[in-house]
Amino acid sequence: MSTAPATPTLLIIDDEVQIRRLLRVTLEAEHFKVREAGTGVLGLQEAAHLAPDGIILDLGLPDLDGKEVIRRLREWSRVPVLVLSVREGEDDKIAALDAGADDYLTKPFSGRELLARVRAVLRRTPAATEPAVVRIGDIEIDRSARVVRRAGTEVRLTAKEYALFQLLVQHRGRVVTHRQILREIWGPAAEERTDYLRVHMTHLRQKLEADPHQPRHLKTDAGIGYRLVDI
Repeated sequence: MSTAPATPTLLIIDDEVQIRRLLRVTLEAEHFKVREAGTGVLGLQEAAHLAPDGIILDLGLPDLDGKEVIRRLREWSRVPVLVLSVREGEDDKIAALDAGADDYLTKPFSGRELLARVRAVLRRTPAATEPAVVRIGDIEIDRSARVVRRAGTEVRLTAKEYALFQLLVQHRGRVVTHRQILREIWGPAAEERTDYLRVHMTHLRQKLEADPHQPRHLKTDAGIGYRLVDI
């Protein structure tokens, strides 16, 4: 006996109730399951807990720019993202695609074009999505909320400290070279500034390791780089 294909679930992240209602009616008529979020933060939380098959995202959200939502989402998920926006400029489209969107549709749009774009992005097979919450020993990083905890207590990290830790989490178990870290976090012009890196790694160990002088998780590969290990 054949099994019916699973019905795709789509998450709509848009602060306009009327747009969400229109999208829901259009998508449910084609038998999609629909969930909604009115802000970027709620959208990221829903994406983490729901694990939708695709996301329809407005760029003009009240709390986060849509491009920032995409960047945060791409730290842990390859779910297909279709951007909807009133912004028609080429630069806006390029910026959204560069941030990790899969396609871009300008408002107003027709229902037929929306459905065609949705079906197209869902046909793309994304790389495996990692869990939004990763635990290394007693350290926990919730990448959807951008929160780090140690032994259940939230640890306040600066933006650079968080970016450094997130990069090591992304490549956990593998050495990340000094140059790669500096390039990705500080930019190509900082590739030789290992002093930046030493200072931030020292602070990160002070905040996350039980004994910063004998780190269990944030390891140094002398002269090469750093790696995050789970012991």
